[in-house]
Amino acid sequence: MVDKNEISGGAKEIGGKIKEGVGKLVGNERLQAEGVVDQAEGKTEKNYGKVKDAVKDEVGKH
Repeated sequence: MVDKNEISGGAKEIGGKIKEGVGKLVGNERLQAEGVVDQAEGKTEKNYGKVKDAVKDEVGKH
């Protein structure tokens, strides 16, 4: 089962990629930087969700 953190983290990561791309397109370095930060936060949250899900699966086996 997919954890809610995986979903929201993935969405934030995608949003960050879009924000970074728009920043590059319009020449806005701050927007680009915010996009990079959003991507990192999204990846972290997504990975947290994966770990949390894996732990639940392992605990459920025992």
